[in-house]
Amino acid sequence: MALKLLNLLVLILIVSIGANSSPFDFIKNLEGCRKGNNTKDIYKLKTYLKRFGYLGHEHLSDDNDFNDNLELAVKTYQRNYNIKPTGIIDADTVARMTAPRCGVPDIINGVNHMQSGSYYAFVLNDKWMPSNRHLTYKFLGNFPDVAKLPAAVAFQRWASVTKFTFSEVNVTQKSDLTLEFFRGDHGDGYPFDGRGGVLAHSFYPTDGRFHFDLDELWFYLLKDKNSFDLLTISLHEIGHLLGLQHSTVETAVMFPTFQGGETKDLGQDDILGIRALYKL
Repeated sequence: MALKLLNLLVLILIVSIGANSSPFDFIKNLEGCRKGNNTKDIYKLKTYLKRFGYLGHEHLSDDNDFNDNLELAVKTYQRNYNIKPTGIIDADTVARMTAPRCGVPDIINGVNHMQSGSYYAFVLNDKWMPSNRHLTYKFLGNFPDVAKLPAAVAFQRWASVTKFTFSEVNVTQKSDLTLEFFRGDHGDGYPFDGRGGVLAHSFYPTDGRFHFDLDELWFYLLKDKNSFDLLTISLHEIGHLLGLQHSTVETAVMFPTFQGGETKDLGQDDILGIRALYKL
C-alpha cells in the first residue's frame, strides 16, 4: 500500500508541471458571437471545430469571420451535446466546449455518427474480427505503476459485458493494444495540448494505441476535483479501442467531455452500444 501511495505521489509530481490555464479558455471570450461577427479568436474556434470533425479543411478560412460554414458547424456541435441549436456561442455552448475531453473527433470523415438515430455510435467496419476475441495489451515507456491497475480494471469491466477477454503481456512481446503516457507532440498526428484540454486519445480497431496526456493531473481512488479519474478515462478510451464512437448520453462513459473529480462506470448506453456493434 505504501508503495502504491508513493507511486501516486510521483505521478502527481510528474503531471503537475505545466500551465494552469486550459488551451480551450479562449472560447470564453467568444460568448455571444454569432454569424456576421468578426471577432478575435474566431479563427481559433474554427480550428477547434475542425480538430473534432465539425469543419472540413476546405471550410477552414484563415480569418475571424463568423460565416455560414461556422454557424452550421456550431449548430451541429450543439445538437450533439443536447444544446439548443441556435448557432450562437451561448453560455451552455461555451461551458461544453471548454470542458476537458477525449481527443477522438466526434465526426469521422464527415459522418456524424453521434446523430445516427441511436444514442451510442460506432462504425461497422471498425471492429475486431470474430476470430480475435482475446486481446493482449502492454504498457510502454515510463508508464506509472499506479496507472496500470485502473487500466486493468477497465479492461475487465469491458470483458464482463462482452465476449472479449484481455491479458497483459511483457513489453517485449507482441500485443494487440498498447498504452502509454505522452506530453505534447508525440508523433501520431494528434499532439496533446497541456493541462485541461485533451485528456487522452485512442485509435479504432485494429490500430490498438491508447495514449494519456502526461500534463494532466490524474487520480485513482483518492478522488480530487482538480484531477481526472484514470479508471473513467481508461473505460472511455478502451471503448474506442473496441470500436465505439462518442455517445450523446451525458451519463454514458462514451460521452466526450469530463469534469475534474468525475467518476463513471459503464452505463446502459455503453453496454447497448458494444453489444449492438458485436451483435451480442
